[in-house]
Amino acid sequence: MSEGKTFQLYAWEDFAGDDLIIAPDGLPEHTKNAIQPKYITDKVVYDSDDPAIWINKSDPSKSIIIGTDKEDGGGLYAYDLHGKIIKEKCVPNIDRPNNVDIAYDLKLGGKKVDIAVTTERSKNQLRVFSLPDMKPIDGGGLPVFTDRVIKDPMGIALYANPKDGVIYAIVGPKDGPSKGYLTQYRIDNAGSGNVKLTKIRDFGHYSGVKEIEAIAVDNELGFVYYSDEAFGVRKYYADPAKGDEELALFGTKDFGRDIEGISIYKMDDGTGYILISDQQQNTFNVFPREGSKENPHNHKLIKSIELMTLESDGSEVTSVNLGPEFPSGMFVGMSTDKTYHIYDWRDIAGSDLKSR
Repeated sequence: MSEGKTFQLYAWEDFAGDDLIIAPDGLPEHTKNAIQPKYITDKVVYDSDDPAIWINKSDPSKSIIIGTDKEDGGGLYAYDLHGKIIKEKCVPNIDRPNNVDIAYDLKLGGKKVDIAVTTERSKNQLRVFSLPDMKPIDGGGLPVFTDRVIKDPMGIALYANPKDGVIYAIVGPKDGPSKGYLTQYRIDNAGSGNVKLTKIRDFGHYSGVKEIEAIAVDNELGFVYYSDEAFGVRKYYADPAKGDEELALFGTKDFGRDIEGISIYKMDDGTGYILISDQQQNTFNVFPREGSKENPHNHKLIKSIELMTLESDGSEVTSVNLGPEFPSGMFVGMSTDKTYHIYDWRDIAGSDLKSR
């Protein structure tokens, strides 16, 4: 230290003012404008990562939230809409289940079955369970990326083709080539009450900057979106018959660092919102589902929403009426405190966004 110079020390509170909440480590976490969740789920054992919502069509208020516990020996957790664990529907002892997604009406053995599919990363396979009973229908697991050196399946999204009802799994690895990063599999009937995978295509660009995990499909409009985490959000056709052309790359200047979880709020007229986690900012960026009037693939930032989730990775949203507490739908976001936060869509929408 130079002689004759003095230094004054200040507490962070001197700078924070009234708008910031101080985290235990002294760093700012959330402002007081952060939207509060309606409920927070019971904690998983290891590491919450990605949620999905199964809609109970006969009684939507009895719908189920499925969440991954991402660690070897982890599993899938089932929650009611208040975030309470439904023990009999949880699936333990899955080795590093990374992401999970849900599809409806898979044709299997002469009947239609709803399914939850998760990537079992440490075993390089997918696990498939029937809903709502969460019973395995995969014979113990379905290998993926068998023709690749680097496997490590992370992200997954399911696409149900509205024309023929065929269901596909779109899966992303930990690392991959600059072209053909994602692999799309058709989920077929294997007989004896189980399913199998048939590889359909490799597609999708990758910047090589970080990794790709978050994938989301818009079944009704027929698009798949994924987060090239340190680069931008990419958009393709979900139907392999329509080709592998990249339709959009957006959000390249709208995020602080990691671009993570993607979820899509759907209105009946084809409009709605794409919500994407700006992970280290504790915010979600909102883009128009329908694009612009001139170009359906022009997705410009509408606004940024601050939630109480911490460094949120995976998320899910639905516009279905889930009963008196969630008449316009629900948003669920992962939080690093081993939980998932459950939000009333009306609180997310505020006065700026539409509600179904």
